[in-house]
Parts: sequence; C-alpha cells; structure tokens
Amino acid sequence: MVKTTLKIDGMMCGMCESHVNDAIRNAFPVKKVTSSHSKGETVIISEEALSEDKIREVMQPTGYELKDITSEPYEKKGLFSRK
Repeated sequence: MVKTTLKIDGMMCGMCESHVNDAIRNAFPVKKVTSSHSKGETVIISEEALSEDKIREVMQPTGYELKDITSEPYEKKGLFSRK
C-alpha cells in the first residue's frame, strides 16, 4: 500500500474537497481518498504507486493548483494491528 499526499492550493470548502476526491477516484483505483481545504491537502491510499504525471494531468482541469506530491509506504495502524 502507498500513501500519496498532494499539497493543493485553491480549495475553499467541502464542495472543493469533494470535487478533488471525485477527480482522483475517477482516474485511479484507490482504496481511500480524503481532502482537507483547511490543510490544503489530499491524502490518497492505493495498492500501487500513482504516476505523478497522471496526477498532474488529472488535477489540471479541476482549477486547483497542485503544489507538491509526496509518496511513502503505508501500513494501516489500528487497534488490532500486529507487529
């Protein structure tokens, strides 16, 4: 699993978050996507790493400015997770 964090400028409300989430969901096979206009970021959890070029291509028509993309391995941490 991979956690990809997008820094996005221009999201102002919950509808902006929804717009970004829908654009990501429609373009990639993701497990989870959440956006926060107050933090100015979108976090994507996916099985495979996502192409940065494809992310930029998907975000361009939304009207929001993609500032940065970071990826890191993702390990679900929960109450019943084992070490």
